[in-house]
Amino acid sequence: MKKKNKLVTLGSEFKKFISRGNVVDMAVGVIMGSAFGAIVTAFTNILLSLCTWPIPGGLSGLVTVLPALNPAQLPPEGFALTMSLEEWTNIESGQISLYSSLYTKHGGMYVYNGAAVLDWGVFINAIISFLIIALVLFIIVKIVAYVKNKAAKLKELEKEAYYQKHPEERPKPEAPTPTPVTELDLLKEIRDELKSQKTNTTETK
Repeated sequence: MKKKNKLVTLGSEFKKFISRGNVVDMAVGVIMGSAFGAIVTAFTNILLSLCTWPIPGGLSGLVTVLPALNPAQLPPEGFALTMSLEEWTNIESGQISLYSSLYTKHGGMYVYNGAAVLDWGVFINAIISFLIIALVLFIIVKIVAYVKNKAAKLKELEKEAYYQKHPEERPKPEAPTPTPVTELDLLKEIRDELKSQKTNTTETK
């Protein structure tokens, strides 16, 4: 019986939790954020494609291959760390099928997988993507703030127009909140009172 009551209590608490407004808003925000991220990613890819149009292979070709420092970074005998498309096509078909899994294409060249590669294209892509996303979010925040301010001003104008037609319904201005008296203020009052009493006593004498 106690277990059943606990399960009922947990069920009701879970129902309250998932029906809370902020949880629903958060779920909607996550879904909208993922959809918005896909749009921004597609837009970024389009801009990057336009910006890197003259570069052979696009951003993927902006790599620096470091020299091999140990045997593990050396390619098979007869192969180089980097090979151009022309060199790659001149390799015999049997060797290409044998060693194609050991190389990765970066733009207009093939790079041995064991080599140390500085991929500048990925780095530049991340920077440009960040700047575009930040700019888009900045514009969206500005637009939302502008719309909210406009809506608030229109609401105030409507309220003012209504009160002009119905002045009896205009709320009375709130009385200013009295400044709370602090201990320092009380001490000053006591000091001033003592000074005035001392002055009166001196004049009486």
